[in-house]
Amino acid sequence: MVVGEFCDHEECMATDWELKQVNQQYYDGIGKMEKMGVNQEYIQGWIGGFIQNPKREEQRITEAYGAGYEDGENKDDSNFGNWVGK
Repeated sequence: MVVGEFCDHEECMATDWELKQVNQQYYDGIGKMEKMGVNQEYIQGWIGGFIQNPKREEQRITEAYGAGYEDGENKDDSNFGNWVGK
């Protein structure tokens, strides 16, 4: 078992297998977006949401970044195509 970064309670612990699955989803998602030509702001938002970084300052949040952040938080890759070439 691997202890969570911010919590050492039993319910916050993840197995190595679970962590590898999340890591693989993260890297696969970034690779897929880059190959598709997804908007860079969306990609930055998706990365930030996926790894649970704080959002940018309000005045720096673009529509693409906000959508990417929300999708990243939800580990959702179904909207990548909506941001190709934008």
